[in-house]
Amino acid sequence: MDEKIRKHFRKVDPIIFSVVNKVGVLGPMISNDYFSDLCEIIINQQLSDKAAATIFTRFKKIFPKGEITPQSLLKLSDEKIRSCGTSNAKVSFLKDLAKKILAEELQLDELDKLTDELVITELTKVKGIGPWSAEMFLMFTLGRADIFSHGDLGLRNAIKKLYKFKKEPTKKQIEKIVEKWIPYRTYASRILWKSLELK
Repeated sequence: MDEKIRKHFRKVDPIIFSVVNKVGVLGPMISNDYFSDLCEIIINQQLSDKAAATIFTRFKKIFPKGEITPQSLLKLSDEKIRSCGTSNAKVSFLKDLAKKILAEELQLDELDKLTDELVITELTKVKGIGPWSAEMFLMFTLGRADIFSHGDLGLRNAIKKLYKFKKEPTKKQIEKIVEKWIPYRTYASRILWKSLELK
């Protein structure tokens, strides 16, 4: 599989291919803990990786045996959740997510059967989950191979740097680059994020 993806990037985009040679092929990830992953995505919004990881570790510790479930989340007071370092807004988003799951307005076990677009439609019914959060879920929980998030600042910065744009590229300019990567946009996204760590 890796070789197939390397060949694809070599053929369609020499710039991203030059990064593949430095960082390797990085692909989507699969997880079975949908609820915990969504909580983590909400907590991670607009935070650095380091701050997000610290807060999520604390968050996990307030659950019995570290098992994050909708039922146990709703038993926690707002103060208890806030004590992990989350904002008031994120506490309300987490509780809205738990309520929608328990009311079966959002059926987590059905998500892997849906198309990417439908997953985004379902998840964005939850307060505080926008397209970016849904796209992260597609990449890092459902393991979808062809996702790119226009709302991700890191991806936009990586494209600006690698493709030598003098100022912030427009969505149209980014789309022109990104469409070459189909059907491996998730791989390209992970390679772009990794490129930001290169000196």
